[in-house]
This record gives sequence, structure tokens and C-alpha cells, in this order.
Amino acid sequence: MNLPLVLLIVYSVGLIAFGLWIARLVRGTGDFFVAGRNLSAPLIFSTVLASNIGAGSTIGAAGLAYRDGIGAWWWNGSAAIGSIFLAFFIGPRIWAIAKAHNLYTAGDYLELRFGREVRGFISSLIWLGTLSILAGQLIAGAAVLSVVADTPRWAGIVISAVVMTIYFVAGGLLSSAWVNAVQLVVLLGGFLIAAPMVIGHVGGLGAIMAGPRVPAHFGDFFYSAGPASGWTRLILLGPAFIISPGLLQKAYGAASERAVRVGIGVQAIVLALFAFIPALLGMAARASNPDIASANLVLPTVLVEHLPVYIGALALAAIYSAEVSTCDAILFMLATSLSQDLYKRFLRPDATDQQVLRVARLAAVAGGTGGVLLALRLSTVMQALDIFYALLTVSLFVPVIGGLYSSRAGAREALASIAAGVLTLLVIRFFLSGRYGWLDPTLCGLIAAAAAFLVAMAFAPARRGALAQP
Repeated sequence: MNLPLVLLIVYSVGLIAFGLWIARLVRGTGDFFVAGRNLSAPLIFSTVLASNIGAGSTIGAAGLAYRDGIGAWWWNGSAAIGSIFLAFFIGPRIWAIAKAHNLYTAGDYLELRFGREVRGFISSLIWLGTLSILAGQLIAGAAVLSVVADTPRWAGIVISAVVMTIYFVAGGLLSSAWVNAVQLVVLLGGFLIAAPMVIGHVGGLGAIMAGPRVPAHFGDFFYSAGPASGWTRLILLGPAFIISPGLLQKAYGAASERAVRVGIGVQAIVLALFAFIPALLGMAARASNPDIASANLVLPTVLVEHLPVYIGALALAAIYSAEVSTCDAILFMLATSLSQDLYKRFLRPDATDQQVLRVARLAAVAGGTGGVLLALRLSTVMQALDIFYALLTVSLFVPVIGGLYSSRAGAREALASIAAGVLTLLVIRFFLSGRYGWLDPTLCGLIAAAAAFLVAMAFAPARRGALAQP
């Protein structure tokens, strides 16, 4: 009997059943989009942490550690640092605005602050970019199924998409928050049990560092091989985890500002500690299995080969849980953005609550399908995730932060920032990075976006009726 495969099947069916059971409480878009704004600090903690621990945080980080060593901590560590700013500076502030103006999405805030043009442009841009991060999660889920049951890559991608789409389509944020709580127990439990056992099985930290094909920089916490490697991941990931539409919308669902601060703040601490686990597992894989061909297979392989069958099954369920829990957060972004930001705002302003809810569910199905198609074309988890985080950072970070802390900025400043950031990112990524390897596309895009925002604001007349800041 293939115990890991049986466990994954039972676990997946259980997640779907639990999500459908919670979904019976959904009565309208308020429940689907923001869970009735009733999420307690523990539920905010679990749903944000489960969203943040996904393909990049597990399979991607282990693959980086296989190459770079302990410096791979910065993948999750950067997200944790960004979460601190979200918890104490951005989250409570934007929650108060969302509650006062009954906002459901990040697009609602952008329109309130900058106008409908900014909302439409950003929503379209992020919707397309979000498909890449969904593809990354599906690639990771397929890697687990490939190791467990020799499942073809395409089949693993489709199976992973079906599991998360069913329970999300039924219940939205309300189902996701409760399902994420269950997933988090499996996720953290599996990794906390697996990590010390794997490290012990390969001979401990000393044996890992003394491996015959381990590079000299393996133990250097601040090692970086260039842009978007090691500590420089902070540039790519830190801002993205402050202003990610999916995370902002989860903050909207909090019952109070205190729930935002406590839930996301404690999540940041746990995420920073968790960051060591996939890094150490990837390092153990390099010391004991130096010939793994694909970065996507590093973590599943080390768990299968260095753990008893029943513990390995639990650890693989933990990885699968990480991928699925992040997938539903991404579907949340896709569904709410298309239905609320585009359909209701631009196509059918008179749409009823039930019509918007139906479009949100259809958008989730469409997003899942698009993620599958893109996952079949991209090769690695990190390739897919880097596309999304770079685009998110250069297009959204400056308008969101500038809108919260400046009453003078308007649509002109936001559009100038978005255009400058995205254009700079694309030019450097596709035309200059080969000749000037030290140029980081995301950092340059972020600087260009901030400069354009400030220049436009400097020459703008004083605005009247700017959004009052709480």
C-alpha cells in the first residue's frame, strides 16, 4: 500500500468536505469577500500564515538552500519582515478605512483613494500577474504527487487545482479561513516532526556542513549570489508582503484593529522561525543527495528518503497543505478582483449581490483553469513566483503606501508611479540584466515608481476632498 498517497487522498477529501460544510454559512458577498468582518486574531493568524507558507516558502526555499545554504532563510524571513510592517503600520490603518467605507477589495481602496482608472488598470494588471503565482503553487503540488505516486506532471497540476478550487468556490474567505486553520495544524506539525529527524538522519549540522560537495558559502547567513538571492530577496519580497491584495483583503475581514495587529504580528514571528526549517532541509538534501536534478524535487525527495514511511507521509501532507492553502488565497485575489473590481464597477454597476457572488465563483474557476495552463508552460516554482512578486511590488507598493500617508496624491501620481515602475522592471529584466548583472529589476522598478510618484506630486495642485486618514 502507498501510505503517503492514501493519506493525501483522505486529507484532500477531508479539506473539501470541511470547506463545503463551512460554505453553508455564506449568504452574500460580505461573507464571501470579507467573512462578515468577524475574523478573530487567531483566525487572522492562521489564514495569513497558511497563505504565506506556500510553494516558495517550502519547495522553493528548500531548492534555494540546496544551492545557497542557510541564506535561503531570507525567502521566508523577508516575508516575515514585510508582515511586521503590515501588522503595525499598514494593516490597522487600511482596516479602519475599509470598515468605514465598506470596502471589500484592494481595488475598492484604490478607487476610493485615486479614482476608477487606477482601480481598473491595477486590477487588470494584478489579475494577469496573479496567475503566475497560482501556477507556482500548482507546480509544487505536482512535484509532491510525482515523488509520492509517480504522477505525471500534468495530472498533478490538475489534481491540485481541483482540490483547492472546489472548497474555495463554495465559501470564499469564510471557508478559506477555517480550512486554513486545519491546514496549519498539519503543516506546522509535519515540519516540526520531520526537520529534526531528517537532520539527525544525515548526521547533524556538522555533517551537513562537512559534506563533500557542499560549497564554502553554505553557512553564510548573509550570502548573496546577486539580485534576488540571499538577503537581497528582501528587496523583492518584503514590499510584496506588505501590500499584497490577498493579504490586505484578509485584514479587511478582521473583527478589529487589534485582531489585525495581534494576528498578523504573531504570524510574522512564527514565519521568521519557520524560515529555518525548509532551509535546513534543503541543506541536508545537498549533503546527502548531491545529484537531485530539479530544485522542485529537493524537499519531497529528502522527506521520502530520510524519514520512516508514516512520518514521511505526514511531512508530504504538510507540504501539500502549504501549497493548497496558498492556492486558495490566490484564488481569493482572482475572484474578488474580477467580480468586484472589474465586473461590478465597470460592466454591471447595477448587479445584485447574488450576481456578483456568482461571478466571483466563476472567476475562481477561470483563475484555476488559467493557473493550470500557465503551470504547464513554466518549469520551476521560483520562475513563476518571481514574476508575480516583482510585478506586484513595482506596481502596487508606492500607490498603496503613498495613498495611506499622503493626502495630496491623486490619480496622476498613482498612474505615473505604476507606469514608471512596470516599464523600468520590463526594460531591465529583458534588455539590460544580461549586460549589467548587478542591476536588480525589482529594486530599480521600485525606485522609478517612487520617483515618478514624488515628481508628479510636486507639480500637482493641492487636492480638495482628499480621503481623510484615520
